This record gives sequence, C-alpha cells and structure tokens, in this order.
Amino acid sequence: MTRLLATPPSWPRVLTAGFGADDPTDLDAAVRAGAFAGLARAIRGHGRTGTIAELRVSGLRGRGGGGYPTAEKWHTCATTPADVRYVVAHGYEADPGTRVAQALMEQRPYAVVEGAAIAAFAVGAAEAIIAVRAEYGEAIRRLRLAVERATDAGHIGTDVLGSGADIAVSVRPVQGAYMLGEETVLLRALEGKRGQPEQRPPYPAERGLFDRPTVVNDVVTLAAVPWILVNGPEAYAAIGDPDAPGTVLVQVAGAVTDPGVAEVPTGTPLREIVDLAGGLASSYRLKAVVVGGPAGAILPPRELDTRYTFTALREVGASAGSGSILVADERTCVVDLATLLTRFCADEACGKTIPCRIGLRRLAEIGERAVTGHARPTDPVLLADLSADIVASALCDHERGATRPLTTVLRYFRDELDEHQIRSACPAGVCRPIAVASGAAAT
Repeated sequence: MTRLLATPPSWPRVLTAGFGADDPTDLDAAVRAGAFAGLARAIRGHGRTGTIAELRVSGLRGRGGGGYPTAEKWHTCATTPADVRYVVAHGYEADPGTRVAQALMEQRPYAVVEGAAIAAFAVGAAEAIIAVRAEYGEAIRRLRLAVERATDAGHIGTDVLGSGADIAVSVRPVQGAYMLGEETVLLRALEGKRGQPEQRPPYPAERGLFDRPTVVNDVVTLAAVPWILVNGPEAYAAIGDPDAPGTVLVQVAGAVTDPGVAEVPTGTPLREIVDLAGGLASSYRLKAVVVGGPAGAILPPRELDTRYTFTALREVGASAGSGSILVADERTCVVDLATLLTRFCADEACGKTIPCRIGLRRLAEIGERAVTGHARPTDPVLLADLSADIVASALCDHERGATRPLTTVLRYFRDELDEHQIRSACPAGVCRPIAVASGAAAT
C-alpha cells in the first residue's frame, strides 16, 4: 500500500478519512462513518438540479489535471437532450510510478462508488462505469466488492431509496497505453475502439460514450462529492484556495526521505508539500522538482513557493497533471531528465496527428543531441519554436504537456543547457560521452 504522509492536524481530511482501515470494503463500518449519506441527501433532499447547484456553490473543480468546474460539466450533460446518459469515473492512472488514484480506490472504495452514483443521479444516467487500470488488481477487487455489497443493501441498483431512479455501477478493468489518461481516449477504449483522442468540441458531456452525453470525472473528484453534500458546500468552499477550493491528493517521490501520498489543501506551497516527505534523503542539495508526471514541468528551488493551484502552476509553466511531485537532488542532470521524459511522451503518443507523431520525436532528438555531445547552435531556438508549434496545433493535452519538460529546462536551467550545447559538458557528470564540467558533482 502507498504510504499516507502525516499532515498538520489543522488540515481537513476530505479524501483520506478512514485510510488504513482493517477492511475498507466493510459496508457496515463505512455506513457508520457516513457512507451513502451524501447520496441520500441528493435523492431525498436536493434533487437532481439541487445537487448540481450544491456543487456549484462548493467550487469543486476536476482533479484530473484540467481543473474544469464539476458543476458545469454535470449541468451540460444533464441538459443535453438524450435518451441515455453515462458517468465514467476515471481511475486509469496513466503516469508510471504515480499511485494517487490507486491508493484512493483501495482505501476508500465506497467514496468512489458513492460519488459515481451521485453523479449518475444528478445527470439522469442509469449507469456509472468505474474504469480502472487493469494492473490495479486489489483496487478492482475492493471496488467490485463494494459495488456488490452496496447493491445488495439497496444503496445503489434498482429504485434507489424509493426514488424511482435506477443507478447501476460497474467496475471495468482497462488495459492499454499512457494515452488512456486522456478522457476521449478512455471513452474510445471502453467502446472497444482504437485509443485515440477526438476533436473537441463537442465535449464528452455533450457527446461521449457511444455518442451519448457522458460525465467523465477523475475518481479523486468524485470521492469528494459525498463529503460536500453531507458537510455543506460552504464548508468545502472554505478549504484551501478560493479559486479552486478543497483538498487534493499529491504523491511526493524521488530523492526524499519518506515518499508517499498526502492530502493537502489547494493553495499549499510546493515547498510545504515536499517537506511532508521528510526533506531530501541525501546530503546533496535540492536541484529541481518535476510537477505533474512525464508531461510535467521541471522547476528550480526558487519556484517552490508556488502555490498548488491550477492558476499558479500554469503561471510557472506547470500543471497539476497526475498529482505527482518528483524531487531531484544536484546529482541529477535536468537536461538528461527532460530528454528522458520527452522521449517517453513521444514513444507513448498515439500518432493521430503530425505535430504529435513527428513533432514530439523531433523535440526528443534535440534533447538527445544535447546529452550526447552533438548539439547544434540553433537547437535552443528550434526547441522553442517547435514547442510553440506543437502546442498551437495540438489535438489533445498530451501534445501540449509533452513540451513542458524541455521548455521548462530552457526557461529555468538555461545555464546547464548551454553547458551541454556550447561546451559539450554536463555539470552533473551524468551525460556520456561528453566531458564533465569543472566543479561537477561526483557520480
């Protein structure tokens, strides 16, 4: 199990309350702790439109990286004319090494199931699908057991709470590539089609799974919904940053003493989040943090006062992405790291568009020339221009995000890039066969 990091007692626990329970699938224990009380309030009190209104007041925004207002997505789905609607709980955690969603699905399966059921009720969907990465065997087992027990107890299923609403929840293992993290790719995979992104608009809330209106929300987003309905949207809106209230799950890994997952209020500075993991595990100095996974930004220590919000991260060239923060000490070559991440993104690209299929490959080659001592004088300008072209013509967020590793190195670590470009030297002593610059850290 992914370790849950200790946080200050004053920080609320919306998502991680109950983490570490002996049996997270124990329905009686979950109900005593408040499970399905939010669904009951939605059905018996707020109704469909009232439930969406509660979410609008709460300010909940999607935790999958995009940060789109949840209430607006639900409202669009609910008001788009259709005979059938769907809800898809996105639990396919595409980034390698990131275990935020896995930890939540294993430790709070009823919160995920209830959140998906509330979404289905609110938008008028008879079916909610929890799509889970096939490798997450324990999460799948616990979610299925939670669905089975909740159905037998009448919390979900046919005529829920005598409302006349049928809410079927199913768990669907999904196996595929990194691109399944993109919502339209996931929908195509659930249809049994080739996993490639679709042009938007129309958005999935208007035309999604099987061309029907579909709410696609990250499981972390949906797990917060029951808490909001039980404790009130004003209480949620008072947590964290006013522009994007609430808490987020963040995984801190890399060169830290105590890696793990933490629930933090939005707006918490990156420095405080990194400190939750016990600081650096070595005597070397902090050099950089990678925020957002393989398609994330590489930020220097001076940017650690950046607050963990959608807007603040965007201003420094980053994105919340998968919710991961990877810490690197001074033994790391950021040029080599950025090249590795870009190459991964290029390899995982679906190939549907030329900017992604060819542009990302050319971008990775620029980095590879730098780390192998074959850099060209025009490479920095080419890197910037090519990245701008890719972003401007991108079909999906994968293309846009894949430019971040190298462009943030160009922005924040230009001196180190120039060492590779001009002197064919690696300050960290990592890149071979080029020389080690004077004063480099020992390898």
